[in-house]
Formats: sequence, structure tokens, C-alpha cells
Amino acid sequence: MTDFGISVLGLDGDAEVRRISDGIRKYLSIHKRRGVVVAMSGGIDSSVVAALCAAAVTKDRVLGLLLPERESSADTLRLSRLAADTLRIRSVVEDITPMLDSAGCYRRRNEAIRLVYPELDERCAVKITLPGLLEGNSLRLFSIIIRTADGREIKRRLTPESYLGIVAASNFKQRIRTMLAYYYADRMNYVVAGTPNRLEYDQGFFVKQGDGTADIKPIAHLYKSQVYQLAGVLNIPLEIRTRPPTTDTYSLPQSQEEFFFSLPYEKMDLCLYGKNHHIPENEVASAAGISIEQVKKIFRDIDQKRKTTAYLHHSSALIETVSEVSPAEYV
Repeated sequence: MTDFGISVLGLDGDAEVRRISDGIRKYLSIHKRRGVVVAMSGGIDSSVVAALCAAAVTKDRVLGLLLPERESSADTLRLSRLAADTLRIRSVVEDITPMLDSAGCYRRRNEAIRLVYPELDERCAVKITLPGLLEGNSLRLFSIIIRTADGREIKRRLTPESYLGIVAASNFKQRIRTMLAYYYADRMNYVVAGTPNRLEYDQGFFVKQGDGTADIKPIAHLYKSQVYQLAGVLNIPLEIRTRPPTTDTYSLPQSQEEFFFSLPYEKMDLCLYGKNHHIPENEVASAAGISIEQVKKIFRDIDQKRKTTAYLHHSSALIETVSEVSPAEYV
């Protein structure tokens, strides 16, 4: 039996900061870009990426882009500003609500919700949820939670049509944020730094041509637990380091766990690491504090998500080869 546990995710934080910083500087040098734009959400990932960019180049060459909208958490803008101010980087606030309104984001999303809840009105707050991965053996289907103006909470099972419509409309949020990030990057001759960690990158928890698009993704190789370790090394504010991961996509508060991963990130990290390194299922189960059958279920879910989200990682397909030049590995 190997000594498998949370310690396997430990890293030398100072050395990792230096390694990532070197990679960012190398990328900027090769592509002749002056600095980095980071869209900041007030969460751990974007705060750490902004801090890594600030460590790689002078602080005045990092732009923190703060992109709230009318359904953002009240903490989003406050914590984003806190992170930017703590790092002493420049920041710009762009309220994307008018752009989302013009694109029909809220209207299209609500039309999709009304397919299962016709009574929806503009005073309702909503979120979509998925049953926990360890909850029984039933088929896991998305539902919508609606909080009415008088405080009642109503749950409806989503049909495929309503689910896809809600997600398609909500994806405007990530795509408009990315569009603005590239506006500033183009204007300033900067690159855009993406913020996915290894869990999100591996499992396809991002929007294609939205938050999945970036010039460089400095923490995509790091498990979420490791991102938290770097946050301590980089002196990210404690309030951000202790904030539960959220999606900040819907008008009701929503954790990443209830929307996508269906498992706390600490356990998900251990399971993903165990699968990637062929650790015996009984050892993964012991380390994560779950049963062997639950580990098997999680492993199957990891494989399924990899299959269903594989296209998100693909660039545009060509009917035939146009150039023999392959993208270089710059970092």
C-alpha cells in the first residue's frame, strides 16, 4: 500500500511561483506582448492568477478586469477590488448588464425556464442544480430552483430543451467577459490570462470561446487544493482564501459543487489525482473518506465528463491540412 493522502498534493509554493512566473515572462517575450489582462471574480483562482502575473512582471503591467452584472453576488465586485488593491495592480470596472440585456441573455434564459415553470416573473431568483454524485444510484438530472418574490422556493426538473436553453443563454456572460478581456488586451498589446485550475480544465468546467479562451492558463496544471496553497504564499486576502468556490452565474447563490462537480473540491482533487496516477481504489476511498463503490462512481463520472466535454478543448477543425507548422510549446 502506498502512502496516499492529501499530502500528495503538497508543493513547494515558492518554487512553483517562480516556475509559473518564468513561464509567463517567457510567453510574453516570445509573443512580444507588454503585459497581462486578468478577468477577476473575487474568487481564489482569478486572484491567484493575478498575483502570479504581478510576480512575473511589474505590477503596472497587469490589468485586473472587474466585470459584474445585475445577477452577480454582492461580494463579487467588493472582493475583486480587494484582491486588485492588495496586489496593487490597476483595475477597471465594466458593468456588463447592458450588453447582456442587448444580447437577450436574461430574456432568452427566462423563456427557457418558463418551459418548465410558466409562472416565472422578473422578481424571481433562480439557479440550476445537480444531485450530489454520492447520493444513491438514480439518474442525475438537472433541476431549477426558483425563489419567488414572497420567499417560496420551488424546484422543477429540467427537460433537455429547457436545460440547454438556460445554459446557452447564460453562456453569454462568460463570452461577453472574454470579449472585453480581449478588447483591453488588444488595446494595450497585452495577453489574456485564463483562470481554470486542473479540475475545471480536465473536466470541461468552462465555456468554449468564453472563460475557456485565453492566451495562457497559468494554473491549469494545479489541483484546486494546490491553488489554495499558492494563495497563502502569494498573500491573497484571507476572506478570499476562505470563500467557498461559486459559479456566480445565476441570481441565487450557487456553489460549483451543486452545479457541476457534485463533490467538495478536496475530495474531488484526491479522486482525480488517484485516477490520474492509477492509485488503487481502496486507497483513494480511505484518503477521501468515502466508500470504494463511491470512488468507482466518481471515476466513471470523471471519464464521462472527459468524453462529453472533449470538444471544448478542440480548436477549429480543418477539412485538410493548411500548414505543416505545429503550435510550439512555449511554457
